[in-house]
Formats: sequence, structure tokens, C-alpha cells
Amino acid sequence: MSTQEDAARLLVRTLEAEGVEYVFGIPGEENIHFVHALNDSSIRYILVRHEQGAAFMAEIYGRLTGKAGVASATLGPGAINMQLGVADATTNSTPVVAISAQVGLDRIYKESHQVIDLVSLFRPITKWAELAPTAEALPEMVRKAFKTAQTERPGAVYLAIPEDVERAKVPAGLGPLPVNVVRTQEPSPSQIARAADVIALARQPIVLAGHGATRAGASDALVYFSEHLGLPVATTFNGKGVFPDDHRNALGAVGFMRHDYVNFGFDEADVLIAVGYELQEFDPVKINPAADKKIIHIHQSPAEVDDHYPVEVGIQGDIPRTLHALADSVHRRFDINGTDRPPAPTHRHSTDELRSTSHRIREMMREELAEGATEDGHPLSPRRIVADVRAAMGRGDIVLADTGAVKMWMARMYPTYEPNTLLVSNGLSSMGFSVPGAIAAKLAHPDRKVLAATGDGAFLMNSQELETAVRENIPITVLIWDDSAYGLIEWKMDLDLGASSNIRFGNPDFVRYAESFGARGYRVEAAAELLPTLRKALADDAVSVITVPVDYSHNLRLTDQLGDLTGPF
Repeated sequence: MSTQEDAARLLVRTLEAEGVEYVFGIPGEENIHFVHALNDSSIRYILVRHEQGAAFMAEIYGRLTGKAGVASATLGPGAINMQLGVADATTNSTPVVAISAQVGLDRIYKESHQVIDLVSLFRPITKWAELAPTAEALPEMVRKAFKTAQTERPGAVYLAIPEDVERAKVPAGLGPLPVNVVRTQEPSPSQIARAADVIALARQPIVLAGHGATRAGASDALVYFSEHLGLPVATTFNGKGVFPDDHRNALGAVGFMRHDYVNFGFDEADVLIAVGYELQEFDPVKINPAADKKIIHIHQSPAEVDDHYPVEVGIQGDIPRTLHALADSVHRRFDINGTDRPPAPTHRHSTDELRSTSHRIREMMREELAEGATEDGHPLSPRRIVADVRAAMGRGDIVLADTGAVKMWMARMYPTYEPNTLLVSNGLSSMGFSVPGAIAAKLAHPDRKVLAATGDGAFLMNSQELETAVRENIPITVLIWDDSAYGLIEWKMDLDLGASSNIRFGNPDFVRYAESFGARGYRVEAAAELLPTLRKALADDAVSVITVPVDYSHNLRLTDQLGDLTGPF
């Protein structure tokens, strides 16, 4: 007679076969067998304080490793609580496998306690959502879940496991399926040739690198492409760091709410070379308002349809190989910095224009950050906070900038030198992801410093995860930009309406609040205190919270300044 195991243990073995290191979640009555089975596995269960936090942790883990992060919840309200992080992962093209319990098959078909059609709820926000009908289906369904989540474009998937399926017995011979990795395809030579012809005839081409370039590990190839052809490179907010901001061809990030310095590079361009760019990162109408630019789309997946993103040539395939092949096929150099061999005489005028614009854009951003570093007012200017955070963090350290005015200032101004070292949510733009996300970032990269930069509004949405970090001994630093308001909404109201309302609130004493969880708390009382406080907190092997009052009167000054800016430079 063959020995049998329960489906919960089989599920754990399938996760081990997928290389899962962590499961983030909260147990419930209907998945206790699964949670208990994890105790005898190589997988570490991270007990969180809210299922939304579990999903954000899974998302950031998936974003930093390329392997699907796993979030777990019970049925009904537990599963529903995961949905924001799951939707955030899908819109940010990040692999996540969300698993929840469900009521037993013996009552799922009728009105009953905690019965809700979870699969139908998750389908619109995932790449694939399904219910496991039998225990024997688990190996195939788990393999499909991970393959679907991790294949380009990646995203979240959802699997519901009924409680009677979870505790069912399965034959001992049933086990995980072999893991097969989907390989990216070689770029089409004919499409490379077509794109090369477009670039060769261009007046002022520009490169836009997005999140897909980061996922593809295309940093070195982007640098080669830019240097070989002498082209300027801008990034999206989600793509920051895939092209180093201290490279002589870097233009910075595009995505700010108003026409920023880098936008002038797009205004003057006639060809846009989009590398790993995805439309949900940034509306193409803001960089191609007349829909008159020729677009070369380079990605591992086809371009989405948008009337301001008319693709002249689409190259679907491995991004680094595509960039190398395309660079070697274009027999022309634009030389925007004037430091290498001169371009062909017939293109001298347009190259001079490109060189002047690109140089001025970089200089303006550098000057603005340098000015910010000297501002000593209290409350602190956003530019001073950005400058001090940059001074405190190493090139490879990780900052998570939560959604709100914090994201606008950090994504716009924070110089970023390596991929995935400044993380924002620019697909769904969810508030509250940075604190739980920082926990996952530290687990993914325990050798790096991790800082969650968050507004006070976003912080209090998932601040309970401080206890998770303390209990699990995961040292992170949280920097709260404190203005007792939803600062970005106030900014938008002031811009569009000339006044703001219903955006102010009260805050706890953040130092005592942090200490009540067992974390360390700091309050910045003068501008000169911020940098040493950051350095101390980041150096400590502890969970630390720093609250810094921020003067958001600089918001309108910035948008007014940008509104008065005219080009070409």
C-alpha cells in the first residue's frame, strides 16, 4: 500500500521546486495545513500584519529578483486585502504568485459563510486566475502559475485552493513538474535593418529606456548603444538607474507632472528609440503630442496600441542582443558631447543642436540638486532632503519612494546609477507600498542599505509592518516626509483650482510611535541634522524611523519655474 501525503505538503514541495525562498502572509482557518507544512520546508514564512503588506512584499521581492514573490492569505477578506498589491504588481510588470484559501467544494456553489467568487475578482488584475479543483491538479497549476507570472511581460497570477482540496490525501508518487525557463528570442535581422535605416536618416534621435530594459538586464547594452551612436538616453521613473545618471549621455527621468527639462529633449527629437518602455509607465502623449515622431519599439513583447505611440519599426526579442545588433548596423555617429570623432558634415547642424540641448538639460538638473544641498530652512525643502538622501546612500543601495509628492521629487531629482536602486510604483501608483516593500528589498539584498522614503499619509497606510520588520529582525530605515497633509493632492488642487481642501490631517508622535513597535525613532529639528541622522540610522543593524518636516511651498515654485521655461536651449 502506497504512502500518502496531504495536498498542503504537496503544495509546499511545488513551491520549493520553483525556488521560493519566502512566503509573505497571514494564516487563516482554511489554510492552516499549508502554513504548518511550511515549517518543515526550506521556505521562510514571513508573518505580516495586513495582507496588503504581504502582496507589496511579494511584489518588491519579485521586482528585485525576477523570481515571482509569493503572497498567501485566507479566503474572503484575507484574499480581498491582497488585491491592491496584486494589481500593483501586474501594472508594474512584476511577477507575483498570490495564493489564497477558498471554501470547500461542497459549498462553494451555494450561498454560504464567507463564500465569494474570488477568481472572478482577481481575473481583471492578473495574467491568470484559477481555482484548484483537485489536489492532483496542484503540480500542473503551480507550474503554470509561476511560468505565467515570470514570462514577459511578467505580472501577478492568482490561485485559490479550497479547504477540502488543501487537506486531501494525494499519492506519494505525485510531485512537482520540472521547471522550464522561457528563453527570449533573437531579434529579426530584417527588423534590425529597417530600424538602422530610420536612425541613419534621423535628425535628432533620442532613447527612452523603461522598466522592461531593467528586467532584461540591458544596462551594459544601453551604455554601448548610446556611446557607439552618441545618443542621449532618458529613462522612465520605473527605469531609473538602468542608464546611470552620471553618464555623459544621460538626460534623466521623464514622468513629472509638468513639462520638465528632459521633455525638451523629446520636443526636438524626430525619432524615439523606446527600449523596454511600457505605456502604463508614462503617457506617450506627453513626449509625442503631435504623434509625428518615428518610433522604434525594442522590447521582449509587442507594443501596446496608442495613437501617440505609432510604431515605425517594432523589434521583439532579447533587448541586449537587439541593442548590440542595431548599434553595429548604424554607420553613423551623432556625438552629442563633442568628445569623440566628429559626425558626417551633412549632419553637423543637427548634431550641434542635439549636443547643446542635451548638455544644458544635464547641467540644469545638476545645478538644481547642488542648490538644494545648500538650502538650510526648517521645515526642510524637498531638494535638501533629496540631496541628503543621495549623500547617505551608496550607488547600489536601495530607496523605495512612496507615491505622492515624495515620488515626484525623488524620481525627478534623485541621481540613480544602477538598476532597481530607486523603486517607485508608476503603473498603478499605489500609496503605502514602501514600508512593506523595504522589508522585501532587505530580504532580497541583505548586503545593501534599504530606505523607505514616504509621505506621512502613505506611511500610516501600512505602518503596522514596522512590527514585522522588528520581529523578523529585518533592519530597514524609514524616512517620513511630514507635512500633515496629502501633499501631492494639495499640489494638484493648487495648480488646477487655485485652492485646496480636505487634504489635512493630524499625525501621531512618530518617534514614540516607532519606539512602541521596538524600532528606533528620530526627529530632525534642523536641516543640518538630516544627513548625520540618516547615516547613523542606516549604519545601525536595526529598524529606524526618521521624521523630517518638509516645506511643500517649494512645490508650486517648481511648477511655476518649469511653466516659464522655454526651449530650445
